[in-house]
Amino acid sequence: MTRLARWCFTHRRIVLAAWLLILVVALGAAKAGGSAYNSDLSLPGTDSQAAVSLLTQHFPAAAGETDQVVIQATDGASIQSAPVRTAVTAALERVSALPDISSVTSPYSAAGATQVSRNGTVAFARVTWDLQPAEVTAADARALIAAAQTADGPSVHVSLGGASITNSERAKPGPSVVVGVIAALVILLIVFGGAFLAALTPLAGAALALVIGASAITLISHGLTVASESTDLAVLIGLGVGVDYGLFIVSRYRNAVKAGRAYLDAAAEAVNTSGRTVLFAGLTVCVALLGQFALGVGFLDGLSAAAAVTVALTIATALTLLPALLGFLGPRVLSRRERAALADHRLVSDSPQGIGPRLARLVEKHRVLAAAGSLAVIALIALPVLGLRLGTSDSSTDPASWTTRQSYDALARGFGPGFNGPLELAGQLRTPGDLVAFDRLLTTAAHVSGVAAVTAAQVSPDQHAVIATVYPATAPQDQQTVTLVNTLRDSLIPRSGLSVHVGGQTATAIDFAHVLGSKLPLFIAVVVILAFILLTAVFRSLLIPLVASALNLLSVVAALGAITAVFTKGWGGSLLGLSGTGPVDGFLPVVLFSVLFGLSMDYEVYTVGRMHEEWRRLHRPGAVFSGESDVRLNHLAITGGQAHSNRVVLAAAGIMILVFGSFLPGGHHLLQEFGFGLGFSVLVDALLIRSLLLPAVMHLIGPANWFLPARLGRVLPRLDIEAGEDAATGGGTGGLKPAGRTLS
Repeated sequence: MTRLARWCFTHRRIVLAAWLLILVVALGAAKAGGSAYNSDLSLPGTDSQAAVSLLTQHFPAAAGETDQVVIQATDGASIQSAPVRTAVTAALERVSALPDISSVTSPYSAAGATQVSRNGTVAFARVTWDLQPAEVTAADARALIAAAQTADGPSVHVSLGGASITNSERAKPGPSVVVGVIAALVILLIVFGGAFLAALTPLAGAALALVIGASAITLISHGLTVASESTDLAVLIGLGVGVDYGLFIVSRYRNAVKAGRAYLDAAAEAVNTSGRTVLFAGLTVCVALLGQFALGVGFLDGLSAAAAVTVALTIATALTLLPALLGFLGPRVLSRRERAALADHRLVSDSPQGIGPRLARLVEKHRVLAAAGSLAVIALIALPVLGLRLGTSDSSTDPASWTTRQSYDALARGFGPGFNGPLELAGQLRTPGDLVAFDRLLTTAAHVSGVAAVTAAQVSPDQHAVIATVYPATAPQDQQTVTLVNTLRDSLIPRSGLSVHVGGQTATAIDFAHVLGSKLPLFIAVVVILAFILLTAVFRSLLIPLVASALNLLSVVAALGAITAVFTKGWGGSLLGLSGTGPVDGFLPVVLFSVLFGLSMDYEVYTVGRMHEEWRRLHRPGAVFSGESDVRLNHLAITGGQAHSNRVVLAAAGIMILVFGSFLPGGHHLLQEFGFGLGFSVLVDALLIRSLLLPAVMHLIGPANWFLPARLGRVLPRLDIEAGEDAATGGGTGGLKPAGRTLS
């Protein structure tokens, strides 16, 4: 690490030119290749996927994406009034003429006679594509919206719903992170004592990594299933960790310069200490993200790959570009006051000041109270997780300005909420009597509790498949709808003796949540065990990794508890500008765990790394406290390490919270869940876990914190995140060197 930092610092022009070249190549390749985003939720082995496969093989015309054009008569008009009928019919003809549209079932046709509400003010047309949902692009969906909304007028309002329409709304430019970046800059200025260029450096490194990462995600979308939200989530994660990584390194560099190190030596020390923390913590994030491939869900593969690539780029820029930029800046990373002090050969003490030392001493003095109190607060925050319900939020959570929300409300008023999430019964016809049996099944289904309506059966041209639509009485995201799907699959269909599958967007979402929920415990166990092994090798201890794993899990559980309270129960939702409540999106816990476990590891490694550094320093021959007992040295190491790290950790957490919080105002429900979940978890992790619970527990454990059985120590590899002072400064060349403070 020292040699890498020294080379990048010395050859800073080459490093900067190389990164700019990578940027140009990445942007050019992304522009030339274009994107191929899709939100395919194919789930092999599930009932909903079996329905898709059956229809694709025998009834392609019914297997495509289906959207709804919802017509609402206004100003006292009715759906059957001449102006409304004329405008809607013309608009639906335009829709029929669009490329890749297979059929349009108008409410004015005989087949669509039941698609008009009883009071005659709401109707809908069913639009079926020749394409699967993942194949309908945002441009295709926007063309459909534009054609359908030509009917809008004084007496009629048209809105649209369906998977492709939702994807097109979510593909619009997301909420700006400019506010979060500006707020992060303010925090960096405070931390760096007003040194503007020092505050810009972490942001510059993160920005370069994110632009290259966004280009890489565009290219990845051609090989993996990458949803359009993946770029937003990758930016959300990459910006947060990228600025934090830059903060760790630049902060350590500034401390070394203020303590009298030559600039080259200061850069080497920063990368060889904080840079090791960045490398280890960042790789942990990447491993946790890529671990999602083990779940076997294609939708998550692209999302995890996108986020992992972005995080990897932030690591690379932090370890190579930042030393180069520091080489250009030299003394300008310090404020004017700090530069003046150095010019007068007055060393600025790097001893921790402010809240960090006071809090560290307070925790040491009241360690039992700090541990019990913080644990009680975390448990209280996490309590709502007992009501966690996984699913897929429907359009009732979309902003009121979105056409999907307008169509949802109109259908719910005219027909009932279940018409926003129809279920498809896809059956295989093997004998002539199967069609009669299928009709009997539909008659029985129509009288099942929770069913609002059932359409007539449609037979495929080859006479081997049949399909019908079942409209639930409850909304797609309601638990009663899940119960209905289970009743159809587990009770009603088996009694019919037919091979029938329950499909459609709602059934697919239910299967998706079930698959992820069943695999989540194994995924968590694998990531936790891997992190435990890595931490054991880093800190040469058994208890520190055990405590870290438990605390990281606490952080994740607290986040899920808070998300459940806000997004499912609606507590404080109006303060955050939420449009509605519903279940927690099925894949959110998986991605949230991957990211939060890695982010928690950032603060864990940085904090415990400083404590370990103090522990080793206190045990050096000739150290001031070398005659003290190990119990006393443990207290000194923990208090000293926390005093040194707490200010930086709190600043890093503040940056993360502001960046993640910038995704709340946009109205995108999924991004709001992630933004709130990540931001709130970081708040709990920094304020309660790393500042109170972790040091308090380590004080209570005592010297056993640093114990590792000798036999295990011989087997484990050494993954040292620290380096001795000599190594960090190039073999003892550090120290105050007034004549040697050059940039060459």
